[in-house]
Amino acid sequence: MPSSYHPHFHGLLFLVILSILPAHTPALRAASESRPNFLLIITDDHGYGDVSAYGAKDVQTPHIDRLAKEGMLFTNMRANCTVCSPSRAAILTGFYPDRAGVPGVIRTQPENSWGYLKPGLPTLANRLHDAGYHTAAIGKWHLGLESPNTPNERGFDQFQGFLGDMMDSYTTHLRQGNNYMRLNKEKIQPQGHATDLFSQWAGDYLKSRASNGDKPFFLYLAFNAPHFPIEPPQEWLDRVKQRHPDLEPKRAANVAFVEHLDDRIGQVLKTLDETGLAKETVVIFTADNGGSLPHGQSNQPWRGGKQDHYDGGLRVPFIVRWPGHAAPGSRQDYAGLGFDSAVTFLELAGVAQPPDTDAVSLVPALKGQAMPAGRELYFVRREGGPEYGGKSYEAIIKDDWKLMQNGPYAPLELFHLKDDPKEEHNVMGKAPKITRELSTALRRHIQAGGAVPWQKAE
Repeated sequence: MPSSYHPHFHGLLFLVILSILPAHTPALRAASESRPNFLLIITDDHGYGDVSAYGAKDVQTPHIDRLAKEGMLFTNMRANCTVCSPSRAAILTGFYPDRAGVPGVIRTQPENSWGYLKPGLPTLANRLHDAGYHTAAIGKWHLGLESPNTPNERGFDQFQGFLGDMMDSYTTHLRQGNNYMRLNKEKIQPQGHATDLFSQWAGDYLKSRASNGDKPFFLYLAFNAPHFPIEPPQEWLDRVKQRHPDLEPKRAANVAFVEHLDDRIGQVLKTLDETGLAKETVVIFTADNGGSLPHGQSNQPWRGGKQDHYDGGLRVPFIVRWPGHAAPGSRQDYAGLGFDSAVTFLELAGVAQPPDTDAVSLVPALKGQAMPAGRELYFVRREGGPEYGGKSYEAIIKDDWKLMQNGPYAPLELFHLKDDPKEEHNVMGKAPKITRELSTALRRHIQAGGAVPWQKAE
């Protein structure tokens, strides 16, 4: 070793070089920046009883289960709404759906559209982008079909997917004859099953970030599946029928659809491994609402399904893998909501929480620490048609009590969830003090939501 070598001098020299080089220099990223990447996987109408890690017996989801084995499985999480658009608006803003301008489903026909994403409200993508993240949305958007509410205008550097609500077919990708498939602003006509396409595009994105790692990234991967129409590839359906020859046909089709989806999620996770990104990426898996009972989906053991304020419509799978932090194979019974994922990511990125957010960071739970108690969980849905009349219906949960309507013309119901988790015994009229307290709290939430327009201003 040369006589001029001095370890202290060379250590100081490295620090000087580190201070004058840009923080985004790839070779120095690990030394200069500890912020993780984020992958948020959201499935559509995916019931609590359609993930084997949650006790399903007839469906096999080994890749989703892998996330639970390598991370933390939450047993008591609910979606922000019992239908699609409102839950997505909440997850991407950190605000209750009506406070984000989306109390109901956004649809192609204006006369049957019940939300409009609040102009100027920063999304999770906006906040992370401004903090130096590369942001991408792949898959289902469902928060606007035109400017200014397209993904690229709401914080995403890259969008490749479907703007609309549901596909008439997973192979044609049309909705009522309209093509809503986009690569950023450009109409595209890709060939293949939508679940295959979205997983392939996600893999391509991860590979591009691995080779151009100048920034941490946020990938919002939102599958259309297993939302109806239930269209599993034939080989997946044949496999399920062979394994369960006595399974009711609708159920068999849904099981095959979910297992195909799980396999494609597995491909995305494999790409994370192969690119070396897995150890520095926080993955959250969840769904936008409970499964649709008429389409053979399962929300067991909870009552009801999609569109219901019973827990079958609200309880969703929720798994977090945070390598080196969240204990592998751990379980957490904290009662939270889907939009908690947004402020969790922001905290991990070192970004300030949105002012007035009702979301709660899950970081303490992920670290094995206690979560704050006494939280209110609020739910709202607005819908049209004769059954709903354009009106809203609400629910609120606090301290194991749940006050709810299951439709705008339905009577109020009250359940004590600790004693009656399956909501079989309506005790409305038997706990007047609790009813008054929850009714008062519910009115406050409704007033707050009423301050935000949910139709486009003329």
